[in-house]
Amino acid sequence: MPSNISSSPLIEIQNLRKVYQTPAGDFTAVNNIDLEVQRGEFVAIIGKSGSGKSTFINMITGIDRPTSGEIIIDGAPVHSYNESQMAAWRGKNLGIVFQFFQLFPTLTLLENVIFPMELNNLYTKNERKERAMALLEKVEMTQQAYKLPSAVSGGQQQRVAIARALANDPPLIVADEPTGNLDSKTATKIFSLFEDLVASGKTILMVTHDSDLARRVNRTVLISDGEVVNEYLVRALSKLNQDQLVEIARHVKPQTFPSGANIIREGEVGDKFYILLDGKTDVYIKEPGGSELVVNQLERGQYFGEMALLGNGIRTATVKASAEGPVSVVALDNEAFNRLIADSRTLREELTSIIEKRNIYNQLQAISSFNQITLAEILKQMKPIQYESEHEIIKQGDVGKTFYLLLDGQVDILVKNEHGEEVRVNQLSKGAYFGEMAMMGDKRRQATVRVSKGKFAKVIELTAEEFEKLTESSAEFKTHVQKVAGVRKKEIEGSSKRKVRK
Repeated sequence: MPSNISSSPLIEIQNLRKVYQTPAGDFTAVNNIDLEVQRGEFVAIIGKSGSGKSTFINMITGIDRPTSGEIIIDGAPVHSYNESQMAAWRGKNLGIVFQFFQLFPTLTLLENVIFPMELNNLYTKNERKERAMALLEKVEMTQQAYKLPSAVSGGQQQRVAIARALANDPPLIVADEPTGNLDSKTATKIFSLFEDLVASGKTILMVTHDSDLARRVNRTVLISDGEVVNEYLVRALSKLNQDQLVEIARHVKPQTFPSGANIIREGEVGDKFYILLDGKTDVYIKEPGGSELVVNQLERGQYFGEMALLGNGIRTATVKASAEGPVSVVALDNEAFNRLIADSRTLREELTSIIEKRNIYNQLQAISSFNQITLAEILKQMKPIQYESEHEIIKQGDVGKTFYLLLDGQVDILVKNEHGEEVRVNQLSKGAYFGEMAMMGDKRRQATVRVSKGKFAKVIELTAEEFEKLTESSAEFKTHVQKVAGVRKKEIEGSSKRKVRK
């Protein structure tokens, strides 16, 4: 066996077709599906009744035969096997979990788990029992081992069915609606078992109608009319239901942009929403001098262009196909996009959240080039805070434990003069930051920061630890902050004798 077999996909499917002959003519159930599944992946197969997903799974398990195409599993060309070859291969390489458990009613739970080992002549008699008990322990069913299936609940029967599927230690588990006959609480427990199996190295294909469970797996494959809907379209719009995804897939066609080509330009009117299907794009914003600064890179399964459609209609950044190669995208026009978010409140909420995070990301990258992983980690759970007119954000003399980035709005920087009167020494707007002086040695706040009268201020707040991570990730940012802090210190020192203007 080649030494690189462990790094190759476990499942390779090419041009898979299944055509049934009916009195009304040929019916194509599966049409030219191409798919790869890597080792250790947890993949959900979803689709409406009649979509072709059951036929697709049946061809993988050998229950049905393809009309044409290839199915290679762990190096084995299973599409070419006859019935006896398929049965022998399946017994050692594939575990199947059914919706209705399919346990033998006259065998005990222990005997049900032993049965596949006996059928395939694996292990000695003593080893079979030891292994079966170990598997029942894995699914927390050892105390029920000698009971018949009828004596335990549906959820417990499914646990035993999973143990049976693992009996011969197959690399691949196929689960056909494994939670479809269970209540939600039991279904969650069964799903957790699958997650544990994937963590231990198993590969799982799970057919499911449960959209919530489908979102928790590594990948979701949506089948419609016998074809796979582009995975990266599904990933980008994971908040949509199957009908919405299929509807979009039917009405959009991929566009290709060569390396370096502009897809959208900063300052232009935005009338489309883009989903990246293949390749990478670079995001640029203009610096004060007019030069372009790269602030982000997007990969397949991500989207862009939503900021103009949900905002004032003007593009806030330029997006170009990366120098690494061409990109493939699909575009939704304004009308289709608005219809989409009107039908999906969760998608609108997600887009709004993404816009906030991208604004923060772009503003920070405009100040300095940060380590993208560090920046993404810090911003992951961060939510903007909005303060209204004349709200006091920090107060002179207080101990400072936070650093602020001003996303939008306007704030006044105020200090008390020698007469105890407040004097405004500066005014900050979108893209500025404050609170850095207390982070860099002066533990107490050297000034008060208050939202300007008649204005608002939207900020994000970083802890001292998060601020330190940022400065450590970028020497340029650290230098920038030190320089700004030095200028502000001089402003504050010069204000002590300044009088309040009447």
